[in-house]
Amino acid sequence: MFDYTGKNVVVVGGTSGINLQVAISFAKAGANVAVASRNIDKVNNAVELLKQAHSTGNHLGVSFDVRDNEALSLGFAKIAAQYGHIDLLVSGAAGNFPASAAKLSNNGFKSVIDIDLIGSFQVLKQAYPLLNRPNASIIQISAPQAFIAMPLQVHVCAAKAGVDMLTRTLALEWGVEGVRINSIVPGPIADTEGFNRLAPSDALQQGVANSVPLKRNGQSQDIANAALFLGSDMASYITGVVLPVDGGWSLGGASIAMTELGNLGAKQGL
Repeated sequence: MFDYTGKNVVVVGGTSGINLQVAISFAKAGANVAVASRNIDKVNNAVELLKQAHSTGNHLGVSFDVRDNEALSLGFAKIAAQYGHIDLLVSGAAGNFPASAAKLSNNGFKSVIDIDLIGSFQVLKQAYPLLNRPNASIIQISAPQAFIAMPLQVHVCAAKAGVDMLTRTLALEWGVEGVRINSIVPGPIADTEGFNRLAPSDALQQGVANSVPLKRNGQSQDIANAALFLGSDMASYITGVVLPVDGGWSLGGASIAMTELGNLGAKQGL
């Protein structure tokens, strides 16, 4: 449905979960795809999967920590040397673990803020010189914690709220250059490590599915499909949007489901 032949796409955090599926989907659509994350083994594995999806693509893997601005600079220099410019950036680096606010250490809170919020800003700022052109696009992978208060997630709620405001603010600042920036907010995505960590049993996962108006948990491909649309010319007049892709979960079911998970966490002493 979407043709990204000849387009240069960079997916930060693109070596696992939702972001890996996003990267593979862009490769299948014909794009040259660069993936980046901290773990070089995961980077190399992701590049092999990209080659399987699009064997003639000019795919690239780079390793950096989004909290390390110097490493980011070197990584984007490598991307610039290979591609010259970026047509689409997907920024999806994230950190998460369940913890009650009373027991969460300052360092634990700061770690998630550093990865999710400050890391996102540094990624976008480093990529901007390669993106500063008409029809370029940025997609941030956010989370429902940005606008739904959830127990055991105070650190993530604070970080992701900042990520979504970063999206809106930069849409204002960079729109004059022709650069679009939007956020995708995944709902409960069953085939991810994060979902399995927050809902660690079949019963809990089914309970979450029951709280979704469409009565199912999502798949990573659901998020990839939204990214393919937002990055395309079909979405050329869409910017500054925070788009839930969640089967309607954010309409009310999320609060119910996360309260149940919070009660479980309290029993487990989190």
